[in-house]
Amino acid sequence: MRLAVAGKGGAGKTTISATLARLAARSGRSVVALDADANPNLSAALGMSPEEAAGLAPVPTSLVSRRLGGGGLAEPIDEVLDRYALTAPDGVRLLGMGAPTHADEGCLCSAHAVVSSLLEDLGSAERFVVVDMEASPEHLSRGTVRHVDAICLVAEPYYRSLETVRRMAALVAELSVPCVAVVANKVRSSRDEEAIRDFCGRHAFALAGVVPWSDEVVAADRAQVPVVEWSAAHDAVTAVAELAAALGRIRPSNSTAGRA
Repeated sequence: MRLAVAGKGGAGKTTISATLARLAARSGRSVVALDADANPNLSAALGMSPEEAAGLAPVPTSLVSRRLGGGGLAEPIDEVLDRYALTAPDGVRLLGMGAPTHADEGCLCSAHAVVSSLLEDLGSAERFVVVDMEASPEHLSRGTVRHVDAICLVAEPYYRSLETVRRMAALVAELSVPCVAVVANKVRSSRDEEAIRDFCGRHAFALAGVVPWSDEVVAADRAQVPVVEWSAAHDAVTAVAELAAALGRIRPSNSTAGRA
């Protein structure tokens, strides 16, 4: 399964992506985490030190190969993983999108082409791939994540976050991604949860999970410890585990959810 995690900046995409990856790896699955954010933070959320993360080199654009009907990689995906992926805790294999190293160096077109090619070739029933997207809708407008099997839209219980989800869902609907679901994050009360459930009901979105607000998630980040290793954040980790189970039960549909 190839799962992309999207949403407004600060909604909790990276924390959820990292926790999903670590939990899947602990269950015995082969896991690839793809940091598709030009401002990368997934390595830290997975539990890698800055020194370890410094060794993450982006897959070079020279490996992108045009094919009939789309792109792909010029080398077998397992060889690309062996050469460019770093091993994070629990055996998660981490790949990076590539980030700008200087100001005024131009667009990231080539980096997006690499991500798209990686996702096309990472498809495997035995492999769980989680993509931590950036807050911008660019991955959708470019079609970078067209090859994922599902997109999880992270929503906080307030208007601007929900509007971001609505707009992103409209773009996802044009990519023919089989599944799209919402996860409510940082939910402080039943009123918060009700607001997101009502939003999903009005727009015919599947609500895959509800992750409660936790001061301990903030404390874990402050201590530079992954949430999955912070015992006091048990409730949030349990909610993400339930989310993973729910995502596995969602069946593809041809819904036009998210369109005006």
